[in-house]
Amino acid sequence: MFADRATIFIRSGKGGDGFVSFRREKYVPSGGPDGGDGGKGGDIIFQVDEGINTLIDYRHKRKYAAEDGRPGWKRRCHGANGEDLILKVPAGTVVMEAHSGKVIADLSGDNKRQVILKGGEGGNGNMHYATSTMQAPKYAQAGGAALELEVQLELKVIADVGLVGFPNVGKSTFLSRVSNARPKVADYPFTTLDPHLGVVNYEEMDGFVIADIPGLIEGASQGTGLGHEFLRHIERTRAIIHLVDAASIEGRDPVEDVYKINEELRLYNEEIAGRPQIIAANKIDALGPDADEVLRKLKQEFDPKGIPVYGISAVSGQGIKELLYAVKELLDMLPKERIVFEQEFFPDEELVVEDLPYKVECSEKEENTFIVEGPKIEKMLGYTNLDSEKGFAFFQNFLKEQGILKDLEDAGIQDGDTVRIYGFAFEYYK
Repeated sequence: MFADRATIFIRSGKGGDGFVSFRREKYVPSGGPDGGDGGKGGDIIFQVDEGINTLIDYRHKRKYAAEDGRPGWKRRCHGANGEDLILKVPAGTVVMEAHSGKVIADLSGDNKRQVILKGGEGGNGNMHYATSTMQAPKYAQAGGAALELEVQLELKVIADVGLVGFPNVGKSTFLSRVSNARPKVADYPFTTLDPHLGVVNYEEMDGFVIADIPGLIEGASQGTGLGHEFLRHIERTRAIIHLVDAASIEGRDPVEDVYKINEELRLYNEEIAGRPQIIAANKIDALGPDADEVLRKLKQEFDPKGIPVYGISAVSGQGIKELLYAVKELLDMLPKERIVFEQEFFPDEELVVEDLPYKVECSEKEENTFIVEGPKIEKMLGYTNLDSEKGFAFFQNFLKEQGILKDLEDAGIQDGDTVRIYGFAFEYYK
C-alpha cells in the first residue's frame, strides 16, 4: 500500500532533575553540597532513509516519545542523558504542525536530518547553589519540560517534470516507454492510485526525473476523487507535461481537457498553474489522416499562449524523441534549484510549556502562617539564591508577577504573618 500522508503525536524527553545531597564522610563532618545534575532529555529527530518511499509505518503507530533524562545523584554524579528518537522518512517528506498546516521541516535536497523537538535540559544539582552565606542549599533545579506536538507528514515527490492529464490518456504507458519506471498499465475506470517516478535517459540527453501524477478529474482541487492526495505531488516540479487523448477515444475534447485540468491546478495553487507546460497529444497513431487536423486545432489554441504542442504515440514511440528534447531544452532554461518549502513553524519558540501549578493555603499546625508550594515554586527556587540581595529581589518580583502575593491577600494574610516556602520562612509586610 502506498501511503503519502500520516498524522502522529511526538514528545521529546524531559530533562532529569538536579539532586540534593551533602558529603558524608568519616573525617568530613560538615561536607558541602554534592548533588549532581540531571541528564538532558532526548530529542525527536526526523531523518531521510533512501531505502523507503512511503509513510505506511506511521499509519500503524501514532505516538512517539524520546527518552527522559535521568536525575542526578550524590557525589556530583551526572544523570544519564535520554536517548534521542530518530524517525526515518522518505526523501521529500514535509513535516507540518497538524492544526495550522505550517511547515516545520522539509526533508529534501541537502536537508537529510533535522531536530524537530529538543529534549529538556537537565536540572542543576544543589552543588551549584552554595555561596559564602548559603553553604548548605537544600534545593536543586527541576529538569526542563518535555515538548509535545501533533504533526502531519506529507510526502511530496521530488521530480523535475510532472505528468498530468485525465485518467486513461496514456500517462502510465508514456512513462514506461521514456523512463526506467514500470507502472501498471491498464484501462482503469478512474485513475492509477500511486504516483510513479521515472528517470529519463534518452540517447545522449542528460537525465531528468519525471513523475506520473495520478489522473485528475474535475473537482480534484476540492478533494474530489482523491484530488488533494495527488495534487500535492506536483508541488515540487519545475515544468509540466500535459498529456491529452488526441483520438478522443472516451469522447472528450482534448482542448477542453487542457482547460479543465489547468483550472483544477489553478484552484489548487495559482503558482503551480503558472509553471511552464508542454502539451503532448497522445494516441495520434489511432487518428490516421485526421491527425494533422487535430494537432492544428490544438496548436492554434495553445501556441499563442506560449504552450507548445507535440503529437506522440506512447505505444509506437512516434514523436517521443522530439517531445523529450523539447522538455530537456525547457528545463535547461529554468532555474535548477529544487523547490523547498520554507520553515514557518518553530517549535522551540512557539510551543508554550504548560504553566506549572502552585497552591496557597493556611497552615493547620501554626497560627498566622501561610504555606506556598508546588512545581512552579520548586522550579523558581532551583535557580534563585535567596541569600543574596539580588536573588531575594528577584524572588519578591516573582511572587508579585505570578499573582502569588494577591493569592496570599485573598487568603487573608496580614502584616506580620509568616509565609513558609519549602523550608524558608518570611514575615509578610505589604
